[in-house]
Amino acid sequence: MAAPSRKVFELFVSKVPWTVAKNELRQYFGQFGTVKKCLLPFDKETGFHRGFCWVGFSSEQELTNALQKDPHLLEGAMVHVK
Repeated sequence: MAAPSRKVFELFVSKVPWTVAKNELRQYFGQFGTVKKCLLPFDKETGFHRGFCWVGFSSEQELTNALQKDPHLLEGAMVHVK
């Protein structure tokens, strides 16, 4: 019996508004599928996140679903998804 796949299908999100938190990103991208990971790096000096993140899905189809939607709006601001 084969082990379950641990591959994560990631996309990169830039221009994330400083008011958006990790849980909001997970919730937003959850509409496209199961979010396996959400990495939102913070700047230690300012205490704010750095304006970009990586979101990982459990399947390639979920990733494709997220990439096909355009535009992506979070708190009224358009974010760039690659």
